[in-house]
Amino acid sequence: MANKRQLKKAICCMCGEIASVCLTRQADVNEENLEKWDEVVIDAALLQVSAVRQVNVRFGKKVKDYPTPQDYRKARREFFKQHVNELSEFLKTHASELTGRINELGKEQ
Repeated sequence: MANKRQLKKAICCMCGEIASVCLTRQADVNEENLEKWDEVVIDAALLQVSAVRQVNVRFGKKVKDYPTPQDYRKARREFFKQHVNELSEFLKTHASELTGRINELGKEQ
């Protein structure tokens, strides 16, 4: 698992890439489709904010709640692994939805 800083940077890069594709393609778009492209950029920004907020999560248990420190570390590791997997699925779902919208808008040109 990456640390929080690397995870946040990766999220920002991914959402920034989606927005840059939209902004690049906006140069060749007529006025009526311009608002649709702007909506995709805004949704990419909102996805970034939402995903970055989800990175910060606390385990919520203490070492004394477990019989041994090894059990605590194992439970903590599993908790964060599951959380990262859920965040990954969240990003995949929303990013694929955004790229689908970009592709549809590209066909309308």
